[in-house]
Amino acid sequence: MTTTARARWQLTADPAEFLDRAHAFLHAEPALNTALLTVADTLRRRGPHVYGDGDPVFGWLVRGAEVRGAFLRTPPHRVALSPLAAGEEDALDALAGELVRIAPGLPGVMSDRATAAGFARAWQRHTGAASEENLRQRLYRLGTLAPPAPAPPGAARIAAAADRELLARWHRAFTEDIGERALMDPAEWVDARLAYGGVTLWETPDGTPVSMAGVNRLIAGQVRVAPVYTPAGHRARGYAAAVTAEVSGAALAAGAQEVLLFTDLANPTSNGVYQRVGYRPVRDFAQRTFTATG
Repeated sequence: MTTTARARWQLTADPAEFLDRAHAFLHAEPALNTALLTVADTLRRRGPHVYGDGDPVFGWLVRGAEVRGAFLRTPPHRVALSPLAAGEEDALDALAGELVRIAPGLPGVMSDRATAAGFARAWQRHTGAASEENLRQRLYRLGTLAPPAPAPPGAARIAAAADRELLARWHRAFTEDIGERALMDPAEWVDARLAYGGVTLWETPDGTPVSMAGVNRLIAGQVRVAPVYTPAGHRARGYAAAVTAEVSGAALAAGAQEVLLFTDLANPTSNGVYQRVGYRPVRDFAQRTFTATG
């Protein structure tokens, strides 16, 4: 008879240790682990409190000698959990038990739909808190890049320090549009992106910025496009498609093996735009919010 090794979660507050210990697992499928990779890398580079005042926690799932999963949490935000294979219910239950102890006020979870639902059930067993799926996203991977033809009037340029106020304002507007709390202070987000040329603007021929696309740093061979934002008065003119194609091509030229992005499935317009420039579905992810107990 074969005995399945017990699921154990090993925890750390050090993003460098996390990226080292979970390296093989995270890099085996970097697209599915893109959020964990980029958030942990940002924390390693810019300090533990770029996403909030609370101390982050990281963990990796061990069965025997094999790492089979990973998570991170940056208070006050949800836990971000790697997709887990089917049959890992005991691992989800063990993680819920760990987080009840160290993060009893956990607001929710973000992962692929099956893993998020499984963790929510485990959390309910431990706390009695129900959950609801309040955001469903689709992860896309770039296939063959197809820039819009003809392109809208204007051209792309990499944002610079002189654009700092505009970028912060657009970052705030983007998070308001999607109805979510910003993961990072707008000014901190701008400074982090400007440090490596991580935002590109589309400008009209008279030099007016009309759209932006950000990109995360190249890590594990992948770059993720985020966010893409066009102010309401400039929408439906092809600017978002043009600037997305621009940063996607630049990522490929810089050596990215995969270029990724997430879309809100409640927004058919953006899903259509990205597919037209060459993005293809990978997997659906979900954000679940836990109800208060007591």
